[in-house]
Amino acid sequence: MYKMLGIALAVIAVGLAVVPNFTDCQSHGGMITLANGNQISMKCHWTGVAEIPVGVGLFGAGAMMTFNRRRGALLSLSIMGLIIGAMALAVPSGLIGTCATPTMTCNTVMKPALLSIGSLAVVGSAVGLIMSRKAAE
Repeated sequence: MYKMLGIALAVIAVGLAVVPNFTDCQSHGGMITLANGNQISMKCHWTGVAEIPVGVGLFGAGAMMTFNRRRGALLSLSIMGLIIGAMALAVPSGLIGTCATPTMTCNTVMKPALLSIGSLAVVGSAVGLIMSRKAAE
């Protein structure tokens, strides 16, 4: 069962790292033009960049969960997955955020996708935590 949960977390992690690259405003041609004519990336681009290491960490936790059978390690990996899932939720929600206009791609596609994926990571890790706690009894 842990093997399936670890694989699921790894797949979720890949989605977490890849989805923002195709759903931020910059990938759809949106950038901020400064008074001097230079263009800079919007807030949502940096949210997408920040989700990459979060996804890598979750992938590592899922991969280790797949190949580990010790109850203590599975408990620790589940707690780590919970923390990383919370980070995945925090980045688009408030740490960095998304663009101010509610109709932009990052608010209509990227943010809901990241919140859904992050929620799946939290739920999957919570399931692993419950399973490891019950197995220890």
